[in-house]
Amino acid sequence: MRRKLYSLCGIGPDRRLVVDLLAILFGVGSWLGINSVYVQLPLLVGHAPEGWNLPSYLVVIIQLGNVGPVLYTAAQLRWKFVRDAHLIVGLLALGSCAAMATAFVYDRRVHVFGADRSVPLFVTVFALALVGCTSSVLFMPYMGRFKGVYLITYLIGEGFSGFVPSIVALIQGVGGNGECRLVEGSAPPQYVSYTPPPRFGTRPYFIVSSVILAVSLVAFLLLDRLAVCRREYAAVSIANGNRYEYEPDGGREPAPKSVEDAAVPADRRALLARGNYALLMGLIGVMCLFGNGFFPSVQSYSCLPYGNVSYHLAVTLSSIANPAACFLAFFVRRNSVRTIVALTALFVPFAAYALTTAVTSPDPPLMHNVLGDILVVSDRLESLTLVPNSPTPYFQVACWTVMIGLVSYVRLAITTLLRSEGGQTLVWVGVVSQLGSLVGSILSFTLVNYTDIFEQYYPC
Repeated sequence: MRRKLYSLCGIGPDRRLVVDLLAILFGVGSWLGINSVYVQLPLLVGHAPEGWNLPSYLVVIIQLGNVGPVLYTAAQLRWKFVRDAHLIVGLLALGSCAAMATAFVYDRRVHVFGADRSVPLFVTVFALALVGCTSSVLFMPYMGRFKGVYLITYLIGEGFSGFVPSIVALIQGVGGNGECRLVEGSAPPQYVSYTPPPRFGTRPYFIVSSVILAVSLVAFLLLDRLAVCRREYAAVSIANGNRYEYEPDGGREPAPKSVEDAAVPADRRALLARGNYALLMGLIGVMCLFGNGFFPSVQSYSCLPYGNVSYHLAVTLSSIANPAACFLAFFVRRNSVRTIVALTALFVPFAAYALTTAVTSPDPPLMHNVLGDILVVSDRLESLTLVPNSPTPYFQVACWTVMIGLVSYVRLAITTLLRSEGGQTLVWVGVVSQLGSLVGSILSFTLVNYTDIFEQYYPC
């Protein structure tokens, strides 16, 4: 009976369903904290003293989370006795506690340098960033001790770390777009901005995120301790620091280190010319600069003039587009330099439109003309937005969703292609990606906070 069930589910006889489930739940905990913060931005900007500038602060703080991998590497060199399993437990516990703390401090303010700042939120986001950034050098390598099929299920779980918060945020909604209301009894007449509340607030949302991270922690403990899971180890000798030596007579190839490893045939050889190699390195740096660093900081200026619902949908659907693009790339076995360049060129007009709407805020294109009214759809999107009677400029939402999806796919396609070069290529891919993200975050933070290029929209 079990064999028939496994066959119907596409599960081979050489794997255990319980290990697959635990690996997925473990993977969900990798970036769930940061993704939860990102999809809550449409609500957080309304509470934060930074206002629409809040995303630019958070992007820089998230980049600072890369100190986690640096500290991990230093710890491996200094203390050989530290087990990675203990570090993973500590990180997931930190993530769960940080998400719970965020639920109670997200709207707290501290007066620093002559102005109110969201310092408690910054601290908890930094803790969540440590979990996400360190997971790349700690969580995935840990899965290398298992058979290669289980790394794929872990990566599916990592994709769900962006999908799950987005679905919960779609159910939550944002209540609707802001409106001006007359203050009763005011003379002369005074108006205040009013935004309808969502189905449930930010506090319950982060409590749910904390619980999910706690479930991920329990899943890892079971994955690390259960005998049925240990029997699914590959033929490997395990040392501290996630260092493995695969036995030559084990009958299995070493587990792939990522989804792109699984998608590239084993017999591929380095075929890239030096010019193409440099081109791909440059492209992935530029895509990370815009996709990870610059555009998340200015998305509020691009979308909020069209309303809270537009910003809410753009954030949540673009978060779903990221794992969806990676899932699609898993089935594409061959990527060429020409295809990658074409997709990058396709990214340009979407990026130009998004940047134009951000720079021209608070009066972006198509906002007060007939074409803009045509592009605003309410009845057809009510079931999708989950916010009744809230018109949504679907072109704005589609622009951001497609743009982020293209960034995700191009990054993975470039990594897949460069992997065939071997050597330290993937290390340099990581360095260039993080450098691009850092430059983009610093550039956007400077432009948003120290120039008048981006202006906030006030409905009243």
